[in-house]
Amino acid sequence: MHENSQSKAYAAAGVDITAGYKAVELMKKHIARTIVTSKSSDIGGFGGLFELDLTGYKNPVLVSGTDGVGTKLKLAFLLDKHNTVGIDCVAMSVNDVICCGAKPLFFLDYIACGKNVPEKIASIVEGIAEGCVQSGAELIGGETAEMPGFYPIDEYDLAGFAVGIVDKSNVIRKENMCEGDVIIALPSSGVHSNGFSLVRKVFDVENKDLNGYKEELGGKSLGETLLTPTRIYVKPVLALMEQVKVKGISHITGGGFYENIPRSIPDGLGAVIEKSAVRVLPIFKLIQKVGGIDERDMFNTFNMGVGMSIVVGKDDADKAVEILKANGEDAYILGEIVKSQTKITIK
Repeated sequence: MHENSQSKAYAAAGVDITAGYKAVELMKKHIARTIVTSKSSDIGGFGGLFELDLTGYKNPVLVSGTDGVGTKLKLAFLLDKHNTVGIDCVAMSVNDVICCGAKPLFFLDYIACGKNVPEKIASIVEGIAEGCVQSGAELIGGETAEMPGFYPIDEYDLAGFAVGIVDKSNVIRKENMCEGDVIIALPSSGVHSNGFSLVRKVFDVENKDLNGYKEELGGKSLGETLLTPTRIYVKPVLALMEQVKVKGISHITGGGFYENIPRSIPDGLGAVIEKSAVRVLPIFKLIQKVGGIDERDMFNTFNMGVGMSIVVGKDDADKAVEILKANGEDAYILGEIVKSQTKITIK
């Protein structure tokens, strides 16, 4: 804490700068878990430093991704649980970065709140640090902005960005895809961090009990199920890329299958998804039932139980599934690539 830095006038306006200093002190132990190179800068400076080791790279390419958690944060507010949404924040960026074949290097966060409660901010950062550990990224900095009058006193927004690296020769390019390639599914942990505006409407979460639906959700409450953090796929995918040529990766986020899978497929080819193969999670069946939502809309909004899809050659498919399973992913065959002007067909 900077003992000489305090402003009574600023505090009277709703901003306690000393709370910011306390929050930084509380979060340092979480940030320390993410540092693997011992070359990063200390938290609290004006910029986050990262010493780049280019050993083994002939033509290194930096890949960046940025995102937020979205209205899933409303569930964190309602349940007063703040140490998991940071995982979501990291996941949304690092899962995008890995779609290019890049290994995440570092992450920075941005937390904007109505009132800086140091213990709550530290809890948020605890989740961010866990997401960084899961992805192998270092948390080298961030920003906490106290904005009274802009955000409600007990609410906050959370976003961040990741930077990764890949050798240019290893960038995943959809142009390598061809007819007969196989699409592999990596299961999701639930709704992840997309579609929550619809989820909140379906269950009227602000006004209804979040402890219900345990029978339909395998013993977990609705609130617990919805707040389950996004899976991070970085390490299994990196392990796969070391042994198999990966031709395309799609992170299934907002827009579901119909929007995201086509993004990794070149013109003239299309994905055929076997609907019967999709291992739809109970939460999506419940959302569809309670909301009376058309199946097409479900597949065009949610991940439906598939957080990421990976395209490999037909001859590599079985090996790829084995490698992914050995690295903790219950991967399975989802469909195939065909010649088509229609980018995706679910049948």
